[in-house]
Amino acid sequence: MDIHNWKAIIEGLLFAAGDEGLTTKQMCTVLELHPDTVVDIISEMQLDYEKEDRGIRIVEIAGTFQLATKKEHAPYFKKLMESPTHNTLSQAALETLAIVAYKQPITRAEIEEIRGVKTERPLQTLVTKLLVKEVGRVEGTGRAILYGTTKEFLDYFGLKSIEELPPLPENTTEEYVQEEADLFFEKFAEAFDDIS
Repeated sequence: MDIHNWKAIIEGLLFAAGDEGLTTKQMCTVLELHPDTVVDIISEMQLDYEKEDRGIRIVEIAGTFQLATKKEHAPYFKKLMESPTHNTLSQAALETLAIVAYKQPITRAEIEEIRGVKTERPLQTLVTKLLVKEVGRVEGTGRAILYGTTKEFLDYFGLKSIEELPPLPENTTEEYVQEEADLFFEKFAEAFDDIS
């Protein structure tokens, strides 16, 4: 089978896999090809998509490959997704999401200690929207749930891994931290609105 046929099959597999994507190992199993061969074909496909100025591209997110739209076309997808029932995250949910993203794994009690208010409802919203999930339990009495971000979170913000989050400022005076936190949450909200 020539490379054009392999490309067509991989494209079809990625389309069928949707948001779940496929790992190199999964593709190797289905195609019965060596991992290096699969990676080479995908790399060539990524170049093809760029050269042909197509509306989609192949991205790698959290170790899986998937078809994705191009960032420069985001305004059109945003218009498509806008509707009266479309709801964005509240300020409380955004603050909670930012805390989970930077401090994960983290318990609800730890989030509430940072925010200074109850966090049950915003946390539930984030779980429902698949941006946050249970990643384990604390050892010992009570075994509180530990929360972390999901693959969907990475996908929404165009990150390959959580390490790509921008660093937090080192200056820790209380007033400075509050100002920076307000600015961060504002930027975080804008970014979320852009991809919602």
